Amino acid sequence: MKLLTTALALATAMGTSLSAQASDTITVEDIPKIKSVIQTAISPDGEQVAFTRSLPRELYVDKNGYNYSELYVVDDEGVERPFITGKVNIKSISWSADGQDIYFLAKLGEDKHTALYHIPVDGGQAQQVFALKGRSISSYELSPTGKQVAILAMPSKDKSEKELKKLGFMAEVYEQGLKNKQLHLIDLAKADKPLDPEAIDIDGYVSDMNYADDGSKLLVKTQPTALIDDKYMKSQWHLFDVQSKAVTLSFKTEGKLGDAELSHDGRYVAILGAEDKHDPATGRLYLADTQSGEIKEWLPDFMGHIADIEWANTENTLNFIAAVSPETFVGQIEVGDEDYDTLIEQGEFIASRLSVSDSDKTIALRANTAKHPNEVFMIRGDEATRLSDSNPWLNDKRFAKQQALSFEARDGVEIGGVLVYPLDYQEGQRYPLIMAVHGGPESHDKNGWVTSYSDPGQMGAARGYAVFYPNYRGSTGKGVAYSKLGQNDYAGKEFDDLVDMKQYLVKMGLVDSDRVGITGGSYGGYASAWGATKLTEHFAASVMFVGVTNQLSKFGTTDISNEMYLVHARSYPWEKWQWYLERSPIYWAGQSKTPLLIMHGKDDPRVHPAQSMELYRYMKVQGKDVRLVYYPGEGHGNRRVAAQYDYSLRLMRWMDNYLMEGNKDMPDYKIDHASKLKAVKDANKAD
Repeated sequence: MKLLTTALALATAMGTSLSAQASDTITVEDIPKIKSVIQTAISPDGEQVAFTRSLPRELYVDKNGYNYSELYVVDDEGVERPFITGKVNIKSISWSADGQDIYFLAKLGEDKHTALYHIPVDGGQAQQVFALKGRSISSYELSPTGKQVAILAMPSKDKSEKELKKLGFMAEVYEQGLKNKQLHLIDLAKADKPLDPEAIDIDGYVSDMNYADDGSKLLVKTQPTALIDDKYMKSQWHLFDVQSKAVTLSFKTEGKLGDAELSHDGRYVAILGAEDKHDPATGRLYLADTQSGEIKEWLPDFMGHIADIEWANTENTLNFIAAVSPETFVGQIEVGDEDYDTLIEQGEFIASRLSVSDSDKTIALRANTAKHPNEVFMIRGDEATRLSDSNPWLNDKRFAKQQALSFEARDGVEIGGVLVYPLDYQEGQRYPLIMAVHGGPESHDKNGWVTSYSDPGQMGAARGYAVFYPNYRGSTGKGVAYSKLGQNDYAGKEFDDLVDMKQYLVKMGLVDSDRVGITGGSYGGYASAWGATKLTEHFAASVMFVGVTNQLSKFGTTDISNEMYLVHARSYPWEKWQWYLERSPIYWAGQSKTPLLIMHGKDDPRVHPAQSMELYRYMKVQGKDVRLVYYPGEGHGNRRVAAQYDYSLRLMRWMDNYLMEGNKDMPDYKIDHASKLKAVKDANKAD
């Protein structure tokens, strides 16, 4: 793997490093500045990669909102060209069949709704292809012939709805009257704007689609309703004939369902799915035959999870990305074989989002490592080249040692994770530890870029912490059987693993057993609440984010109750009330000696904000050290820069207070954003 450096990149790095001279380590102030590649799309000839890059909003300057997304093109020498930059949101990029234009979705100029645009690669302004009347385009797929486009969009609103709302008629019947996203086929030659096309008659909510190479067929993914539980557990792929506008074949798999793609000749469909209805992830690779309708698992004994797929164009060969514990690799497999070839070995980078050129000469993807977030990479043969450098100022930072660990739990099960040593680590010295627990639990932490607003990573290491990302039993990356080990055992052996991991790091001589903090979001928030209550003797501080505290009320207030039953609990609360109660942190709140900071988005549909309120009240009335912070407008995780920054400040202050400074009292509840705002305004005036 090599990094191409251009004069442009060097100039950018020099300009950026001037503003980064204050510190040669990653600080909490750096986190909101980090840029990352979002999507990559290889040109048909394989010589250029279009990509979108996040542009963070500027703290104390920009209005509240999500990061912006800019459009760039980089060639195989690493020379970038900006196409659409600034305060824009470019998404869903793709190349025209002739490689002359890049298509994308955006709201530009006076647009009130998301429309389809294209921009010439050789110069010129972006032009709107078409828009819909009174509604946004959710996604699109260009026909390989270039004559047609398939789009997904929600149906138009009834004009009377808005008027009735003004008159006070706003009653909501929960989970009833939901509208289905619809499929539309539009002839580009006849596209007139704005359009109000008829929806294709397909039962259910259409969530995804992609064309066959000859444009004659579409793969269409549906679910019964718009409910997220239906998306997770009841989705299905269909083969749709474009001319007759009818479904000709459906592919039945059980359980969760991921992406699917037709082979170049249209004979086969590669599908990412689950082993069965109890499989918590979509890491199994299936091969379906469009002639016989037969579907079978392609790599039945694979001890990892397939994360992304993309057919080659000249042969029935499938390119794929696989996650194996904390690493990934890029492989290829041919129809008829169960053995695969490895293009890029484990340990090179953490890969995602494949894109293959028409000639199969080049594969583009995004990837991250321990020293940089997602960037554009190009693969030719078995060599990978990094093309972009979104954060040149990171080149001036010092990074702590990072490595993957694997060892046995108390019962012999293999567990492990990713360890970031304290920066300037000295052997024989013991350090405070922050254990950052991933959510899911159908997920796993990878040995790549591990620093974000809610994950201390290199930021924590620079402050003198060891930071550990545990892949406890029930995590993905080790096959289906391993990912099921935590089922029907909420907070049981899966969270005992966290104690075993702590003890392992203590026995290494690295960690001070009395200065260990725990944090995490969602299921990781559940672990953090459990660590502060049931396992309180093991953790000196805890920060819980959007976490579960009462398994009885969680089931009745989430939008994924069916998924919870099938792939996590494997039982219903009314079947064993007391067991569910005893696997809830509120049950153990009375014994807690661990100071607990709770943070939660007020609009979270997955883990209701009342989950945080319950544990807060249970601890507060018993005189425990607990604090609750809500973030208005945020859901299951903070997405806006101000909320993310505030979260980072509170997380690190809480840990510093108890683990570094040894204080007994809670830190101040206030964050002095007013003085920071004033400083920014004064600096801008001076400029």
